[in-house]
Amino acid sequence: MTTQLIEKRPDATAPPAPRPPRRGGPRGHRPWTPWLYLLPALVVLGGLLVYPVYQLGLISFLEYTQAQVSGGEPTSFKGFGNYTTLFADPQFWQVLLATVLFAAACVVTTLAVGCALAVLLTRVRALPRFALMVAALGAWATPAITGSTVWVFLFDADFGPVNKLLGLGDFSWTYGKYSAFALVLFEVVWCSFPFVMVTVYAGIKAIPSEVLEAAALDGASQWRIWRSVMAPMLRPILVVVTIQSIIWDFKLFTQIYVMTNGGGIAGQNLVLNVYAYQKAFASSQYSLGSAIGVVMLLILLAVTLIYLRLLRRQGEEL
Repeated sequence: MTTQLIEKRPDATAPPAPRPPRRGGPRGHRPWTPWLYLLPALVVLGGLLVYPVYQLGLISFLEYTQAQVSGGEPTSFKGFGNYTTLFADPQFWQVLLATVLFAAACVVTTLAVGCALAVLLTRVRALPRFALMVAALGAWATPAITGSTVWVFLFDADFGPVNKLLGLGDFSWTYGKYSAFALVLFEVVWCSFPFVMVTVYAGIKAIPSEVLEAAALDGASQWRIWRSVMAPMLRPILVVVTIQSIIWDFKLFTQIYVMTNGGGIAGQNLVLNVYAYQKAFASSQYSLGSAIGVVMLLILLAVTLIYLRLLRRQGEEL
């Protein structure tokens, strides 16, 4: 038995094999070409972010008080001494706990109000929807210092219309610790809910109407439709607005400083940003103020990394 080796001849009608792409990309582009276009923006961001963060971290490791600012005494290296002093201060932990709890209350309330109004926008007619949108965007566009000043006037013990309307007499909202925090919370929610409302409303409009109609035909209540249908489909959007609200509310400064006159009576309404400002500029302890800033930076960096990881995971799921 013989085995015949048949030589395969190339088919003249077959299309030619595609050439492998060039390493430089189409039309001779180099891999570093996109970075060349991004270079101006990277330079600007480096000047605005990298250098200040470097100076913040450097001062936190030095002995930097008013004497060093005035040039009277040489600057000495303290290492982690400022952080040791900071972590040994009971007031720092009290302010940190108050900041976390207050930021959590602001985030939860903002999300609740924003989501509720987003659902309301889908239920009302065009004219009320337009009026609510305009009012919300007006609150969103108001500068923080302007909104804080207006809210202090509205709740003023002597001339504020809110006390007269509620029959509270000369009750001072900024005198008590919790009432002052509540007043600031109202203002923070007022200027923050438009972002949540508009974002969630856009997400709701992207949900197919057939899904919501099917849930309504099955007898689901509005709360059940939100909890079992809308919320799972809006999970990526809710994650985004939640993380961004955490970042904004954790580094709150203007509202607390303006509405409680620098942190309240005996510092009862201090948050980390105002606490760092008092240490750095009121007490001239610039090193401690910088150390507080570094701690806040690390906390917000951790929150941002969690945010980016969640976004990446959701992108993989999609």
